[in-house]
Parts: sequence; C-alpha cells; structure tokens
Amino acid sequence: MLKTFALKTEYRVNPVGIDATKPRLSWEVESDIQNTLQSAYQVQSAYSEEDLIKGKNMLWDTGKIFSDNSVHIEYSGKIPGACQRIYWRVKIWDNHSRESEWSTHAFWEAGLMNNAEWKARWIEPGFEEDTSVSVPSPYLRREFNLGKKVVRARIYVSSHGLYQLWLNGKKVSEDLFTPGWTSYHHRIQYQVYDVTNLLEQGENALGAILGDGWYRGFFGWQGKKNIYGEKLALILQMRVLFEDGNDYLLITDRHWKSSTGPILMSDIYNGEIYDARLEIDGWNMPGFDDHKWYSVNEAEYPIDVLASSDCQPVLCTGVLEPVKKIITPKGETVFDFGQNLTGWVRFSLKAGHGDKITLKHAEVLDKEGNFYTQNLRAAKAQDTYFFKGGGTETYEPRFTFHGFRYLKIEDFQGEVKCEDLSAMVIHSGFAETGSFECSEPLVNQLQHNIQWGLRGNFLDVPTDCPQRDERLGWTGDAQVFAPTACFNMDVCCFFEKWLKDLAADQRVDGSVPWVVPMIVDGGGCTGWSDGYGATGWADAAVIIPWTVYQVYGNKRILEAQYPSMKAWVGYMVKKAGNGFIFNKGFHFGDWLSFTGYHSYRYNAPDYGFAGANTDKDLIATAYFYYSALIVQKIAVILDKKEDSQSLERLCINIKKAFQKEFITPSGRLVSGTQTAYALALAFDLLPEELREIAVQRFADNVEYFGHLTTGFLGTPYLCTTLADNGYSTQAFKLLFNKKYPSWLYPVTMGATTIWERWDGIRPDGSFQDAGMNSFNHYAYGAIGHFLYSRVAGIMSDPEFPGYKRILIKPYVTGELTFVKAEFQSVYGLIKSDWRLKEDKLIIDVSIPSNTTARIEIPADSDDMITENGMKINESGYFELSGVENGRVIIGAGSGSYHFEVIYDTKTLDKSRKTGLA
Repeated sequence: MLKTFALKTEYRVNPVGIDATKPRLSWEVESDIQNTLQSAYQVQSAYSEEDLIKGKNMLWDTGKIFSDNSVHIEYSGKIPGACQRIYWRVKIWDNHSRESEWSTHAFWEAGLMNNAEWKARWIEPGFEEDTSVSVPSPYLRREFNLGKKVVRARIYVSSHGLYQLWLNGKKVSEDLFTPGWTSYHHRIQYQVYDVTNLLEQGENALGAILGDGWYRGFFGWQGKKNIYGEKLALILQMRVLFEDGNDYLLITDRHWKSSTGPILMSDIYNGEIYDARLEIDGWNMPGFDDHKWYSVNEAEYPIDVLASSDCQPVLCTGVLEPVKKIITPKGETVFDFGQNLTGWVRFSLKAGHGDKITLKHAEVLDKEGNFYTQNLRAAKAQDTYFFKGGGTETYEPRFTFHGFRYLKIEDFQGEVKCEDLSAMVIHSGFAETGSFECSEPLVNQLQHNIQWGLRGNFLDVPTDCPQRDERLGWTGDAQVFAPTACFNMDVCCFFEKWLKDLAADQRVDGSVPWVVPMIVDGGGCTGWSDGYGATGWADAAVIIPWTVYQVYGNKRILEAQYPSMKAWVGYMVKKAGNGFIFNKGFHFGDWLSFTGYHSYRYNAPDYGFAGANTDKDLIATAYFYYSALIVQKIAVILDKKEDSQSLERLCINIKKAFQKEFITPSGRLVSGTQTAYALALAFDLLPEELREIAVQRFADNVEYFGHLTTGFLGTPYLCTTLADNGYSTQAFKLLFNKKYPSWLYPVTMGATTIWERWDGIRPDGSFQDAGMNSFNHYAYGAIGHFLYSRVAGIMSDPEFPGYKRILIKPYVTGELTFVKAEFQSVYGLIKSDWRLKEDKLIIDVSIPSNTTARIEIPADSDDMITENGMKINESGYFELSGVENGRVIIGAGSGSYHFEVIYDTKTLDKSRKTGLA
C-alpha cells in the first residue's frame, strides 16, 4: 500500500482567501513497507472537481517529476483570479517501484489577490463619540434583496478595531478578535467567509458590531488610548454568484446605518460592560425598523494596507467548569477553575430587571486564601452585566479576554453555583503537534504548564502575559521560546505573520523594537532606551525565521525576512564599530536571573558573590556573533555569495574580539556565570583548545550552586548545552530540582502555567513584586525544547531541515523509568519512547515515510543491541557506523523499530559523554 494524504496548501487544509500567487503544496506519504522514499510525484490542478477527476482542462500538470520532495512544492500553474478556487491532487512513485493512486482532492481559494479588487469603502458610525474614554460599541447594519437563487457567496471583511459579523441573524464565523493584531499602519488583515448557505432568496440583512480592541482601546502599561486612531471603521464586500451566471456585489458605503446597543464598554484590559436592557431584538435580521438609527460616514483610509490573513484565527478551543466554590476568609465568593487560562467566563443566571453582576478575574489567591489582583496593575479585568429580567440569561463578553484561574462574583444578590459558570479557553487555532510524558509526575505537570502557557499567550501575537496591562508581543520572550513552541504546536504560519510585522516596525537603521507590533515609547522607565535595539530581544528577527526554517523546512520565510535579518546585523555592526564588541545602547541582559540577595532571603548558602550577574556587553556581543553566523548560513542557502563572504569575515572578527575581551588564557569567562558559559558554548565562541576547560567550569558552577542561576537568555541553552558537552547528569540535576530556583519549584507550589519569575510565589506564600509578577509567562518554558530534543531525543538534522532526516538521540537517566514523546513533523509523525526494565534499555522509534533517520543508542557495542529480537549487526537492514562517544550509530529508513539494549543499569550514574546520566 502506497498513498498520499494530509494535503495542505500554505500549511493549511483547504484554505480560503489565499493571496499568494505561488502557494506551497505539501502532502504526507503512507506506506506499509519500511524504508519508503518518494522517488517522483505528479500534481494536477483544475478549476473544478469534475475536471480534476476526468483529468481535463488542467491549469497545471507537472507530469512525472523525479524528486523526493513532498513539502513546499510551489504551484506554478495559471495564477488564479480574485476569488477563484483551485482543486488539486497528487500521486507519487517510490523507491520500491510502486505507483500510488491519485489522492483525494484538496483545494485553495484565492483572496482578492490585489487591492484594486476592493470596491468597498471604509465606513464609520455617523454619531459623535468622546473617544478619550471607553464608549459603547458601534452597531452597523444593511439590508438587501436577492431576487435569484444563489449558488456561491463570499464576504471579504476587515475593520479598524475588532468586528463580529452576522448575516440574517446568524454569526458568519466562530473566529474571534478579527481582523487580528498587526502593525496597523502598515498591514491590516482581511478575512474571507463562505456565506452561501446563510443567504435567502429575497430579503437579507448584514449586521456588524465593532470593538475597541488593540486599535483604540487602552493599551500598553503607559496608559495610552487611541494608539492607531480614534474612530472604529468597517470595510466589507460580498460577492454573490447566481444560478443564471450573473453576480451581485454588496459593499460598505453610505447606505449602511449605525447605532449603539447593550455593549457600553469593551476594552481588552478593563473588560466589558453589558446592559441587557438595551438589547435590540432583530437588529441583524431583515425587516428591522432602523429609521432612528444614524447614517454612516465614508472615510478616506488607505486600501493598500489590506492583506489576506496569514495564519489561523483566534478560536475558543475548550470549555472548563469550576472545580470548586470558595468563600474566602474575607467572605468573597470565588470560583476555582483549576487551571490558569486565557479567555472569559460565560454564565447562565436568573435575576430581576436591572439587577447587576460583576465578574472579576485573578490568577492566584494570596497566602491567606483571599482573591489577589495586585499583579494586574492597572488592568481592571472585570466584566459587568445588567439583567433585563424575565428568565435565564446567558452572557459572555465579545471583545475582551482575561488571564485567570479564579473568578470573584460581586454585586449579585442570588446564589451562583459551579454549574452556572463555564470558562471559555481561547488562543490562536493552531493544531497540537507534540506530546511528552515520563515517569516523573512533576515533569509531566511542567510539560502541561508549558503547553498551557503557550495557549494562553499565543493569541494572534506571541504575548508576554495575558492578564495585566501589558499583553504585548515581546520579541525576547518569543525568541527564547520559539523552539519549544514549534515542538508543541503548528506555529509556522503564526510566526510568518508576526515576523512580517516585525519587519514593518523595524527602523530604517535596522534596529528592532522590543515589542511587535510596536506601541510603546521606550518603556516609560528612567534610564531605558527608546524601545529598540536590545540584543536577545531584537535577535528574534534572525533566530525565529531560522528556527522556523529548521523545524518546517520553510525556505520562503528566509527569503521574506532576509532584508530584516541583514538590517539588524548591519545595525549591530555600526554600533560595535571596528572593535566588534557590542557595548552601545540599552540591553536587558539576562533578564530576571537569580541574584545574590536571594541567598539571604531564602536561607541558601552564602555564595560570596551574585553568581548570576552576566556582563551585558558579553551577552550583546555573543548574540551579535550568533545572529551574524545565522545570517551567513542563510546567505549561503539563498545563494547570496557576496553577503556570505562578508558575513563570514565579520564572524571571524567578532569571535576574535569576544575571545580577547571576555575569555582569559586559562579558559575562564570574565562573567563566570551559567549564562555566560551556556551562551559561549552554544554559540561556539570558545577556542577549541579551551572548550573542555570551559565546559568543566560550567559544570562546576552548576555543582557549586546546586541550582540554576539563569534568566531569560541563559535558560534556553542551559540543559541542552550541559548535555551536549558530556554533562547530562548536571542537566538532569537541574531539571529534577524541586527547590527554588528551578522549573519544578512552581509546580510544587501549585502552578498550572509557567511563571514570569522563578519566585513568583515565595516559599512562605508571599508574592514577588506586584509590579511585574505574571503567573502565565512562557519564557522559562523554553526547557520544553530540552524535554523533546534531549530527554526524548527527537531532533532534525540541520543539513536536512524540516525533519527530512531525523536524529533520534535520547539522553537516558536512571531518575526516570520511561519517556514517551511524539512530534508531528511536516513529513509525518515521529515517535521516540524509551524505558528501563531490569537490565534492559528499551527504545521504540517511529520514522515517517519519505524520511530517513540517524539513531544513536547508548551502548558500548552494536553486539549489545537487538531490534525485534534480532541483533542489529546480523539483520542486514541497518547502516551501522560504529560507536561515537558511547553511542552506537544506526542509519535507518522509515518504519517502526523496537530496540533492546542489555547493560548494567548502574552505569547510568557513572558515565559521561554517553547520553546516560
């Protein structure tokens, strides 16, 4: 059996609204034979399913292409016109001389393709507003008549602010927070919806509600409002095709009407006020009397900023019920949902006309068990509802979200029960691609916390936190967490979209903002810079595209972001000058690292020095080198020879300067911190003759402290660098540490997401500084990359990006009895499981079709290893490449394998450079 499945266009299944002229096509291969590689493929496309099935009127027929490539096949057929749908299918041949059947068909539908297709006008509500404060949400409507039978209808829509859309009383989509958050002055996304089944022959009505959102709501910790503009606006056009072949175009123009309704305030930080007594029955239905409504104003806003949506929309992906009701020592009525989440609460309650309920949100209770909101800073994070009376009323807000685990009820006279409430979980609607499980429950909870931190903060942009008056796209947080994000969720399109905004907000001099989209003025803190050019943060411009390329094999992201990447390196070159040391400007450094005062506060040993204060010039220069090195590699990939050569010379000079400035002749770094050694080793900045000495100093530092001391920039490289340099025992010591500071300490304190600080809640139950103490902040969740890539051992060969060639290299420890991990790559599902059983190490591996693998098994000899009961050196199936650093190197094709290794398990605690700890 040989077949293709999981056909995707631009990483999505049957997407609608694609503006790419050469969309990328991908598929997976299924085979019942091991070691299957695609040897050739044929793709066909047509305007209709019928033509595709019959094989006629082809828009594109590749013929038989001899290639093993099954991802990122660029469509090279006739460019579709606006709104046209293209169907496609594929068949393949393999290395076993087999030919598959044609796949089931897939499709993509073009968007408007170019902005000349926009006939609609931007419209604004026709009434006066005082936008210096939060005001009621505008309602917009338009009726129209269709006298013929409809066979196809699409809506193309966007807004200033957020919108929700109805057609004949039914919501057009379940998408949330549309059109999404982008660098609005440069790019505003539009969405495309199939509304064929919502239209009636005869009278119809469109209705829209607008919310302040990121466009004009209060946003940023500096208290700004109206960041992008003072007026909300809508732009929409609906194209209808009739059965007789004619069409009809409805647009936003002066014929629409506007008013307000029950949403008296909607603000992302402060929540929503909804007065059900002001609900307007039938406002989004035909036949509604709107003669008292206001007209609208046509506004002269640019059309050329409109772009098709690049990634999955924000969706409600789950519902949680309260696990218990609490009456706090202060007498507060609080509900615990058991999980820190991002979203809101929906309730169904009865009350009298004009009665009120207020819902307040918090992440934690204080040590006395009372509701705690000081860490929300200026964000009110509350929703208020006024009842109309007369029966059970169900409510949930539309244009706000909260980060919370606990809900406090105020201003309500009746009883609220657990069954009256539901927490709606929201985030960008990407698919889950990874899972990790092991025998240690605390590590499993850590993995749980990592995934929920990702869910809570990947809400159209990668935010730092979802609860306080911030929720911004911090570049540093995203940069350090990107490899972990890519293991857990399908975030390729998510990052592609966000990186476009990074490039749009990047300055002409190449400096990259702290947050994207950029809306802050230099942090608002004395001594801080203007909000641009901080290393480790700005390097997101280089590191994230490179990460996406390595994980997904996405070369186009390198092409698209190359000018941005090159510009950032160019900025650092200018700042560093001929000395090649980046010691200019403001840098965050190793943000929130462990510092000396903690030893006093927590009765830890007297270390005699801070031990975690890494020189900012060292960090900045290390990142200068690392980004330059990555861009040099990318220049080679993109065949930019002059750039490659000049960047190669630059890297040589930076490395020499780094070694002269920050490394002593004896191999000591001038900042003798874990972060300094981790970065120098991970970025390959040490002379080869001093590397072993530096590695020893690194491991000694870990042993000396007995815990990690790293902050945002050092943490992602800490355990991987230790393990890769022969000190997996120390890496696991850090992973399994349950005392502060560690990854498991918050778990022991009841965390359900990753904390911003190692000590967000102190051992005595008190809190860290409320000014910056988020309990849903994914940066330290970067340890997830270590769990997948080292503990489970799933990696991609850097020479074959996108997991075309897979590395399976687990680091086994006697602290665990089993590990199970899966990763859904673009080629298919990869599995790596290992377990210890008596005197055996058992490893189960699954390699998807059309890929190969290098499997490294901890053993002294291939004679110790069997696969399905047969010694691997007798099977004749595997490519054996000897033993390297205590591992047997096995080359394998696709398939599932069951390896058993016989050895003395006591060596788990003694070996070095073997992958055993």
